[in-house]
Amino acid sequence: VQLVESGGGLVQAGGSLRLSCTASGFSFADYAIGWFRQAPGKEREEISCISRVDGSTSYEDSVKGRFTISSDNAKNTVSLQMNNLKPEDTAVYICAVDWHSTCPEAVFNYWGQGTQVTVSS
Repeated sequence: VQLVESGGGLVQAGGSLRLSCTASGFSFADYAIGWFRQAPGKEREEISCISRVDGSTSYEDSVKGRFTISSDNAKNTVSLQMNNLKPEDTAVYICAVDWHSTCPEAVFNYWGQGTQVTVSS
């Protein structure tokens, strides 16, 4: 099982980035994939999730209306479109997977390495 994140970088406040989580080594047919972030000195937090079990998505309150999660099953990729970025969005962004699960039930045991997002003011 391998998850590889990409798309991070440095952007000015108000800008956009699109993160991708590309999966390999498992069936991309029945999953829940979550995006998490961890800022220096802070705990890791789940910010978004998508499940192919029930087709649902979820967002943490601080990113609702700005971030959009989507999947491309043909490419085994889940993306996170991040618009109107703020300095407080600066963190390492990490994706994780669980199988046969909706987002509320997911227990994420497989994690990628993360990609850095830095938003300057």
